[in-house]
Amino acid sequence: MAVKKRRKSPAVENEIINLTNVSKAYSTGAPALKDVNLHISRGEFVFIVGDSGSGKSTLIKLLLRELTISSGYINVMGYDLSKIKHRKIPKFRRNLGIVFQDFRLLKDRNVYENVAFAQRIIQKSNKEIKKNVPSILAIVGLAGKYKAKPRQLSGGEQQRVALARALVNQPTILLADEPTGNLDPKNSWEIMKLLEQINENGTTVIVVTHNREIVNAMQKRVVTLRRGVIISDEEKGGYIDED
Repeated sequence: MAVKKRRKSPAVENEIINLTNVSKAYSTGAPALKDVNLHISRGEFVFIVGDSGSGKSTLIKLLLRELTISSGYINVMGYDLSKIKHRKIPKFRRNLGIVFQDFRLLKDRNVYENVAFAQRIIQKSNKEIKKNVPSILAIVGLAGKYKAKPRQLSGGEQQRVALARALVNQPTILLADEPTGNLDPKNSWEIMKLLEQINENGTTVIVVTHNREIVNAMQKRVVTLRRGVIISDEEKGGYIDED
């Protein structure tokens, strides 16, 4: 298969994520990412796709600064992640919203407290929490479920709580790692519509997914990884079939 032409880098002043010649090796020495160049502008919606073992999870962990690069340069929101001091990482992460496939909700707390937890971490006042939490729950369609515990919710509702928690601090970037992986088609589309709405309001959205139907239908920018290498980076792209 011919490698599809990569997208041109956006203007530097609008760039929010910059990976230049980034490589990451496992502790065994096997490469997870090899010479990756990726530039994402503020306000973009980007799908990251590829089979298991392609490097998607490694890429997300690098963006979160859960992992450090082996070589190259990585800058997210003006932070050089190869040089950032450990004490500054929590401040850096305050501007990131994260949604996972398995929701990661606090099972012993209700919907309101799950979302409020994110506000308490950054020391918002009780007055601000009482204003912000109901507001974000209304946006994700859960205004009437604030007293419910996670076990009382459907999978789609639990993912909406996770999304509300990720958004309540008004992040600059939202990272969604397989956000529809445990959902049925109807709930998957509802979550994707919410992500699109969030993006239209200015948040940069990056979605890692295996969902071929969603990727092909939404016609967003699609970055395809294979064995640690970007093989395609296309505007209004789609899922690339394996050879």
